[in-house]
Amino acid sequence: MKCGVVIFPGSNCDFDTHHVLKNVYGRDTVFLWHKDHSLHNCDLVILPGGFSYGDYLRSGAIARFSPLMQELQEFADRGGMVLGICNGFQVLLELGLLPGAMLRNKNLKFLCRHVHLSLENTATPFTNRGEKGRILHIPIAHFDGNYYTDPATLIQLKQNNRIVFRYCDTDGKITDESNVNGSMENIAGLINKDGNVLGMMPHPERASEAILGSEDGRVVFDSVFHYLKTGSLQ
Repeated sequence: MKCGVVIFPGSNCDFDTHHVLKNVYGRDTVFLWHKDHSLHNCDLVILPGGFSYGDYLRSGAIARFSPLMQELQEFADRGGMVLGICNGFQVLLELGLLPGAMLRNKNLKFLCRHVHLSLENTATPFTNRGEKGRILHIPIAHFDGNYYTDPATLIQLKQNNRIVFRYCDTDGKITDESNVNGSMENIAGLINKDGNVLGMMPHPERASEAILGSEDGRVVFDSVFHYLKTGSLQ
């Protein structure tokens, strides 16, 4: 089982993610430079957080044209497992691998704090080791995390159970107050229709060791490694 972490100019969570995959989980893990044309036979590819190309045009918009993204799209189309975290989620939206767009946070401020998430869907390769309704404590760090999509697409997302994480309060209630960035329907994470591409704004790699104050992010990595090993969501 081999993992790849893509590096763009401006990525700043690439080494954090690599550390979790290689040192916490003991997986064969490589860095993938954005100008390359090979995913080096990886089973899981992660687009990490950061500020690809400085977010100078629009978060993830320039990274979308990096040469490696053609291979990533083909990999995803074949059913390859792709996880986009924070800026990686923004890149997936720009690529069209997930629907919608990211707007500026509702208070127009950069947010760096722990939030509570409600695990909404456990029938995915990325969440099968969790329990529906479980409350996760995971940090965020973003300026453009206000998820938006058109009303018709939102209806489809809800009908097909593609909303994986929502911002919630400490009791798991989905409230306006707990919606830290103003995202439509408190959306913090989405899956594609085939279930092999997940985008999430919170950082599970920053919540995968007790020394960091939370290990709740491990549910994502535990789940995807279980799925890659067994091919099962059970």
